[in-house]
Amino acid sequence: MLIDNYILSHSEPEPDYLHRLWRATHLHTLHGHMASGHLQGRLLKMLVEMIRPQRVLEVGTFSGYSALCMAEGLAKLADEDPRQMGNAHLWTFEINDEMEDFTRKWIEGSPYADRITFLIGDTISEAPKLGLTFDLAFLDGDKRTYVETYEAVLPLLKNGGFIIADNTLWDGHVTDPAYDRDHQTQGIRRFNDHVAADPRTEQVILPLRDGLSLIRVICQRVHDECQDEPI
Repeated sequence: MLIDNYILSHSEPEPDYLHRLWRATHLHTLHGHMASGHLQGRLLKMLVEMIRPQRVLEVGTFSGYSALCMAEGLAKLADEDPRQMGNAHLWTFEINDEMEDFTRKWIEGSPYADRITFLIGDTISEAPKLGLTFDLAFLDGDKRTYVETYEAVLPLLKNGGFIIADNTLWDGHVTDPAYDRDHQTQGIRRFNDHVAADPRTEQVILPLRDGLSLIRVICQRVHDECQDEPI
């Protein structure tokens, strides 16, 4: 579409390494469309630069495109402010071990390998074992268990932290009765309803690509005395 081309031509260019990863993802994986791509990748990088997180958690690495975009933002912040951001780091979980060889090669061959810890496993059970508190989480895993993932990740975030959830419009299926029996559509609808009713957070859905929800954590538990923590 002309408007899509216009948007990309007036946004920060996609780095060559990421463009090569995007092409390789489409050539060598079955679901290449799952990679974030140019526009969303540049947005993720910029959100990292705006939020300035010390620790980032990603649910669903796939080929590593989004992780590398966020790590690029962390690296830029570290260059600008090494005293505050020098140790900024991202932990990313991928549940599909068949992606490991492809993804690990691209992460370890990138300029941001030292900013990323790539783990194979289920975030819901494994992330709490890290014993870390995060400033930002990016949810892009199994849509059928988005609510469960959200509830597992929320306690790991600081008050005032952010969750970014991908695919929350699900190609428009969330409002299409033809997809009422589709389990992934059901999962996304359940997630959107759950977050919208959650007094612990505030949220907005951006109609970007396949829908991107920005969620700010106000407090961990419903009855907390909520005070923002500096990120």
